[in-house]
Amino acid sequence: MDGSYDLKLVALSLVIASIASYTALELAGRVNQAKGRSSWVWLIGGAVAMGIGIWSMHFVGMLAFHLPIPVAYDAQVTMLSMAIAIAVSGPGLFVASRPALTGPNITAGATLMGIGISAMHYTGMHAMRMSPSIEYHPPLFVASVIIAMVASLAALWMAFKLRHKRSGLAVLARLGSAVVMGLAITGMHYTGMAAAEFAPDSVCLAADSTGGMDNAALAMIIAVATIGVLAVTLALSALDAHFAARTAKLADSLQAANEQLRTIALHDSLTGLPNRMLLEDRLRQAVSRADRTGTPFSVMFVDLDWFKPVNDTYGHYVGDQLLKAVAQRMTTSVRKSDTVARTGGDEFVVVLGESGDAKNAAMVGSKILDELSRPFLIAGHDVEISCSIGISVYPADGKDVTTLMVKADTAMYHAKKGGRNGYRFFVPEMRGIESLIPSS
Repeated sequence: MDGSYDLKLVALSLVIASIASYTALELAGRVNQAKGRSSWVWLIGGAVAMGIGIWSMHFVGMLAFHLPIPVAYDAQVTMLSMAIAIAVSGPGLFVASRPALTGPNITAGATLMGIGISAMHYTGMHAMRMSPSIEYHPPLFVASVIIAMVASLAALWMAFKLRHKRSGLAVLARLGSAVVMGLAITGMHYTGMAAAEFAPDSVCLAADSTGGMDNAALAMIIAVATIGVLAVTLALSALDAHFAARTAKLADSLQAANEQLRTIALHDSLTGLPNRMLLEDRLRQAVSRADRTGTPFSVMFVDLDWFKPVNDTYGHYVGDQLLKAVAQRMTTSVRKSDTVARTGGDEFVVVLGESGDAKNAAMVGSKILDELSRPFLIAGHDVEISCSIGISVYPADGKDVTTLMVKADTAMYHAKKGGRNGYRFFVPEMRGIESLIPSS
């Protein structure tokens, strides 16, 4: 028994397959971008929408096929074929949404989807309940299964590659890919239909059963399922993507604001160096590290010489620019692992981390003296200054942050008293504000 096709319905089946494919490409991106419970909601909902789309294409194709006898479809078997389409769509979306697409993953996913789509098709054919039963031409039967697997492989690969792209060109690529996928899916369907062989005296038992559905009723269900479910799914996907992008933008803005507030709270507004609060944290870290490794570190108290005359002569703008230039030269004089902080006015503190013993502190002190003794060109003025440096070493000069800072400050005042433009290490014989230090 030979059948014929309604070409309008054949074209409609291709359109439905392309719409379902485009929906699948969109959903792969949503499942990947969603997090936690939302990801599973999109996976399940996407599987339902994608499965209904594939199933709808299949039955429009079935309706396009006409036999010279009354034909209908068993309702229960028809619903079973839909369930199979939904069940195999879930793993397909899951594979396409993974962070990486490996060979074994895509092969397993394509094989499962291909076999599932084939099972859906031939279960749908069985819903006709033909007597005698439909026989299938083996080569075309095998070809239909292979086409389903290859189509699934291409679909998963394209869904993975296009899931994050949102530009106009990417939309065109997604549309083109959906058409290719639609052609592949319909190709499998009509290859499977070509494999079917109907006996000349065949009778469709579903047409005589009260549980059967005629073509008009089934066409209405397919139209509502395809247009309604896929359109709503695409609309929800677009809306969710919009809100997700907006939420991500707000999160980025909030993170940037938090970073800015943190910078303001922990850094000097003029020079950008760590302020006193961050300096104290760095000093506590240095103490912990020194106790753990047994390696000493040094604290250097740096005070600029002749800074007030610069403000008086050239104004505070030049003075501020000079402080910024001093901060830059001091930062280049130490390692990245060391800390240069501004504690106020023209006072700076340097924390030399590991290997910051007295010998290295002397080398760094000499380097800072040399750097700051070079003239500064500020707003067209050649400005010359120097600095006085006081140095204390942990743990020899103290085992707490306050003691180290006070002794470095004391040594700095002795450097100023000794003629400025030099450095001094703290020694017990120094007298001055160290008398305020509690015995340790």
